[in-house]
Amino acid sequence: MADYNFQEIEKKWQDKWEASKIFEADTNQSKPKYYALDMFPYPSGAGLHVGHPLGYIATDIVARYKRIKGYNVLHPMGFDSFGLPAEQYAMQTGQHPAITTEQNITRYKEQLKKIGFSYDWSREVRTSNADYYKWTQWIFTQLFKHWYNKDKEKAEPIVDLIKIFETSGNKSVNAVRDEDTPVFSAEDWKKLSERAKQEMLLKYRLTFLSETMVNWCPELGTVLANEEVKDGVSERGGYPVIRKKMLQWSMRITAYAERLLAGLDTIDWPEPMKEMQRNWIGKSLGAELTFKVEGKDLELKVFTTRIDTTFGVTFVSIAPEHELISELTTPNLKAEVEKYVETAKNRSERDRMSDVKTVSGQFTGSYVINPFNEERIPIYIADYVLSGYGTGVVMAVPSSDTRDYAFAKHFNLPIIPVQEGEGSDITKDDFDPKKGTMINSAFLNGLTVPEAIKKAIEFIEQKGIGKAKINFKMRDSIFGRQRYWGEPIPVSYDNDGMPVIFKDSELPLILPPIDEYRPTEAGDPPLGRNKDFVAKNIELSTMPGWAGSSWYYLRYMDPKNSDRLVGKEAEKYWNQVDLYIGGAEHATGHLLYSRFWNKFLKDIGYVSSEEPFAKLINQGMIQGRSNFVYRIKGTQKYASYNLRKQYDTTPLHVDVNIVNNDVLDTEAFKAWRPDFAEAEFILEDGKYICGSEVEKMSKSLYNVVNPDDIVAKYGADTLRLYEMFLGPLEQFKPWNTNGIEGVYKFLRKLWNLCHDENGKLNISDTEPTKEEYKALHKTIKKVEEDIERFSFNTSVSTFMICVNELSSLKCNKKKILSDLLIVLSPYAPHIAEELWSEFGNKESILKATYPAFRQEYLTEESFEYPISINGKMRVKLDLPLSLTNQQIEETVLSNDQVQKWLEGKAPKKVIVVPNKIVNLVI
Repeated sequence: MADYNFQEIEKKWQDKWEASKIFEADTNQSKPKYYALDMFPYPSGAGLHVGHPLGYIATDIVARYKRIKGYNVLHPMGFDSFGLPAEQYAMQTGQHPAITTEQNITRYKEQLKKIGFSYDWSREVRTSNADYYKWTQWIFTQLFKHWYNKDKEKAEPIVDLIKIFETSGNKSVNAVRDEDTPVFSAEDWKKLSERAKQEMLLKYRLTFLSETMVNWCPELGTVLANEEVKDGVSERGGYPVIRKKMLQWSMRITAYAERLLAGLDTIDWPEPMKEMQRNWIGKSLGAELTFKVEGKDLELKVFTTRIDTTFGVTFVSIAPEHELISELTTPNLKAEVEKYVETAKNRSERDRMSDVKTVSGQFTGSYVINPFNEERIPIYIADYVLSGYGTGVVMAVPSSDTRDYAFAKHFNLPIIPVQEGEGSDITKDDFDPKKGTMINSAFLNGLTVPEAIKKAIEFIEQKGIGKAKINFKMRDSIFGRQRYWGEPIPVSYDNDGMPVIFKDSELPLILPPIDEYRPTEAGDPPLGRNKDFVAKNIELSTMPGWAGSSWYYLRYMDPKNSDRLVGKEAEKYWNQVDLYIGGAEHATGHLLYSRFWNKFLKDIGYVSSEEPFAKLINQGMIQGRSNFVYRIKGTQKYASYNLRKQYDTTPLHVDVNIVNNDVLDTEAFKAWRPDFAEAEFILEDGKYICGSEVEKMSKSLYNVVNPDDIVAKYGADTLRLYEMFLGPLEQFKPWNTNGIEGVYKFLRKLWNLCHDENGKLNISDTEPTKEEYKALHKTIKKVEEDIERFSFNTSVSTFMICVNELSSLKCNKKKILSDLLIVLSPYAPHIAEELWSEFGNKESILKATYPAFRQEYLTEESFEYPISINGKMRVKLDLPLSLTNQQIEETVLSNDQVQKWLEGKAPKKVIVVPNKIVNLVI
């Protein structure tokens, strides 16, 4: 092969890897295992752009490295193939989502295979395949059949709970359950009707039906999660979203709140990611306190972390969704309250939580009595109060909370000063609070905040007006979606409307065909169009997008098992994911739900590890590098970048694929769009220079770079190396095709190192020199350290330095280049395999042994001393490291060149700094 023909080489080795099934993993107990996983993609119609493979390349480098290091590597890939985009496309075109999903997956796989990933495609999973979602449905049924025992901190079968009810009622049962669950005896239980018993059990089940306030998107015809709504509209499509109550399936993720928090301390995840989960879970230690409503047989319960500040309460605020609003509203304020509630409750909870600047509220006309001092306090509705956090009621202490303070100032409500200190957001810049814990709170004066809280809790418990309580901000997860392209929920309903779970033998419940992918005219979900589902009274909602992605890492361990979601032997061996790479945007969705389901599956004996992902890395985003042309207003003339200010121009985005090193292909530009066909160009030095700017990679900005184009022009190895070379994996960095030539030249230089000018292999069996060994072992040491700490960009620089040094040494020694190829192969596998094969090796380089670093090749025997005379460096002398300071001085003074600079003078002083410098003062 005369030249580095990357197209031929890469196709050859991709075919060989596939034919040999070299990446297929087995449960090989004789080897240590390593499980490397990417967050699997949703296959969109647009295919991959160059930003998508960033994390995949990093994972692949580690997987190939671990394989050469002697590990049995599991490195699978699959597709999160249920979801709203395919369904929306189906609604527009009438084409079944399965067809477009299959087309998109085919496209993704073609692209992924061209980049040379070491995926075990025999283990591919797709969440929309019935043999996969059978087990997603099975997990749902198991959650339905279990409750959470707080004494044992684990899930237990609901049949065991029924036995307890039958013998002793629920008084002694310490369970996670609905707040409104009544206390009953065994006799009470036995007297209940079958329907009443099932309703009671729903208050304990880990998946349950309840009337819940949801984000409803009429245009999409489905419920959306909080993270799918922004500024009152759906993130996908930008459609209006309203808040309303619906009967929904939910998952009792709150049962696992403590374990989800504790587990964060046991895993190697980025600290910002852990903190996002801690904040989402939102554990608070505090107290629940009862406020009686004046003149009514009503009371409001409040959760507070600062019970000691109750004397400073000047109003109570309730959520716009609170169930008592109509009873609390006085007739004269009914219209104002209804208007305010309608506006406020339709803002998403995420917007209400993040909006700290807007102050809005409405007085109800009613008052509560402060149980600490019997003072009368107004009740307001405020949209910063969330119905699902605590009790949906806030006792407002304006002097210790910024939002309460802003609300009080806006509505001219009193502000009673409290002690500054822990928990206080208000400073002396706002007002000058008095000393002591609280005004009018003599029994708390002089105490520290923790002491005051403790004493205040004792006070409310003695008076019977409250109790100590732990609260979590996290709510139970709404599980149903009113759409078609998702997992059917394996539930039917009896004549009483009670849910009946499908038996294991009845799974999977197959997603049926329907004639149209919209809600029915009666407003039922799309599955209401299937006569069989309606006749059998089967649940018409489907599961949310996160269902199938919450456990796919387990299915990869044993994807063909038809008896269990994962076999015991396979799960015990692969255990948990050793390295998981994906985007930080999944912090409070996929990652939290996966941890929840994993802990549940551990409770019921299906997994052995408490946490699914031992190490997590969030790769940064590769941003687009947009290019601009500058149209002179009112014309079809375009001024080059450095001439644009001479004219009145408007910048226009231009397709980066017709720009090379910021030079526009003017003919391609005229052919790009009909409205540019008559374009004229004002050039500089005969070229049209484009402007540039770093932006998000997006089709609308014409800055999307297709990896297929890069692979076709430079090769997959160049793409892999260049994406790593752009910067640290975790950082955001702009894509700049201008720099890719340097990486491509490096690979050609490596190729030329192994071939003569005629393209023939030119490798020597001669023993390498010490300098050649030194260049190699510096590289072995650095690259091994880099991969172990996931610092891939510096490895690429190290390879370049090594090849430059070996080129300078004219090194063609087989011993050196063979080991270099092994070290390089995780990064640039195709060229490494080809050269390895040319060297006469019969087996793949993946079967090679990673070369051991040897320190002796880096241990220097001499040091080149700069010899300075009166502060100026005059001579350099290479001296043995074994010399003493005295011997160094004698050697320097006897040197002819040094004597020449001394001009026969004896130095007044000789300063020797070992391994640094020798300074002579004359």
